Amino acid sequence: MTKLRHSVTIRCLFLGVLLLAGTSRAQTRPPIAEQLAKTYGLDSFGQIDAIRYTFNLQLPALNLNLSRTWTWEPKTGQVTYEGKDKDGKPVKVTYLRSQINSAPANVKDEIEPAFVNDNYWFIFPFHAYWDTSANVTVKDKQKLPIGQGTAKLVSVKYPAEVGGYTPGDTWDLYVGSDGRVEQFIYHRGGPKKPSNVTTTWAGYKKAGPLLVSTDHRGTADGGPFHLFFSNVAVKLAGSDTWVDAK
Repeated sequence: MTKLRHSVTIRCLFLGVLLLAGTSRAQTRPPIAEQLAKTYGLDSFGQIDAIRYTFNLQLPALNLNLSRTWTWEPKTGQVTYEGKDKDGKPVKVTYLRSQINSAPANVKDEIEPAFVNDNYWFIFPFHAYWDTSANVTVKDKQKLPIGQGTAKLVSVKYPAEVGGYTPGDTWDLYVGSDGRVEQFIYHRGGPKKPSNVTTTWAGYKKAGPLLVSTDHRGTADGGPFHLFFSNVAVKLAGSDTWVDAK
């Protein structure tokens, strides 16, 4: 299984997610970090040769209404991006993440950071387990940020001293009794906006062994926010057929 790896100086297009590079300053991690990843398909992740998804974002406060499609091969690190450039012209690029330093400027400075950001949204429970420098803490029976009820709060904080585009980011995951994330709050560690994003985790679907929350609705710094995934599918090892999420 190939994990996402890149330098800690990466620039992201939205939210500025911190991507750790396997640093040695590993934090003590509670068992729920692994349990959560397993709920979303960690044990069977090695069966997946390719993952396809379209990241869609509607954020009126920042005048964002975008859509970009990714095909990711975790074992080889190959990524294919389909979207539009700043002039609205269609763009399709395929690259290897291991060769990003020699990639064209638009791939290195725009497309790769966008891939990292979108992938964190897509499978964050895996990153909470993979990113061993993140500090994971747990609190039981915490009030949900949206609506009524309580859930287990799993906070994933990226230490400021590790560096990155926005050092000190925290992802607060509200986990239900079924082991799935129900809601979450993203706290940005730096000054760039939005600084607080609070959303649901809904629209759950299975693509092969992969469990994905496809619909996130809520607020970003108090304004409306909607992020959702479409066109989700996987190719399993030994097969050329896409298995659509259902």
